Amino acid sequence: MEARHWPVYDLRVRTPRLELRLPVLTELDALAELAADGVHDPAVMPFTVPWTDAGPEEVARSVMQYHWRTLGASTPADWVLPLGVFLDGEIVGTQELSARHFAVLREVHTGSWLGRRYQGRGIGTEMRAAVLHLAFAGLGAETARSAAMSDNTVSLAVSRKLGYRPDGTALLAPRGRPAVEQRLVLSRADWSAQRSVPVEVEGLARCRALLGLAGAADG
Repeated sequence: MEARHWPVYDLRVRTPRLELRLPVLTELDALAELAADGVHDPAVMPFTVPWTDAGPEEVARSVMQYHWRTLGASTPADWVLPLGVFLDGEIVGTQELSARHFAVLREVHTGSWLGRRYQGRGIGTEMRAAVLHLAFAGLGAETARSAAMSDNTVSLAVSRKLGYRPDGTALLAPRGRPAVEQRLVLSRADWSAQRSVPVEVEGLARCRALLGLAGAADG
């Protein structure tokens, strides 16, 4: 059954192992539980906002509230796609794609997290490759931006593998202490040169107006 008034629910992005799509309520609840079980070593803070420092129940609720808040506040000029990442039908993390004034700027931002028990298996690279294909091949993006704390070696390695280049740093204080954020940028040319993950997109044409684009496209 099609989601006539919010067609993003029919969007599917698939790689050899993964499917990215918006989760339904029971899947969102499972995602919240996954976050409550832990996303990273408590000794470090890989996020600019330390949302994982709260207790398990609060972390779980915050995941659900963030999903609803970002999705509900999205407009064609300022949108967020908080896509669930599914492996063999089980939700294992989230991969976000967002943009402001995309029709003019042709620029997107990405962010993600993965449940700890699914880390170290190349899933992070594959799910980012999936949304980059959505952005560049599907939507016609010219630039993608990301960021990671300077000590988040895994995230930075994923970015390098996918062709991102350093784009300056920022000094932040996610736990009340100085921390350096490495900013990264990926051009269309660098994405095209590094793409190695096959990706299929389904249901994109009906989403274009919600993402600030007019007219239909493949998918």
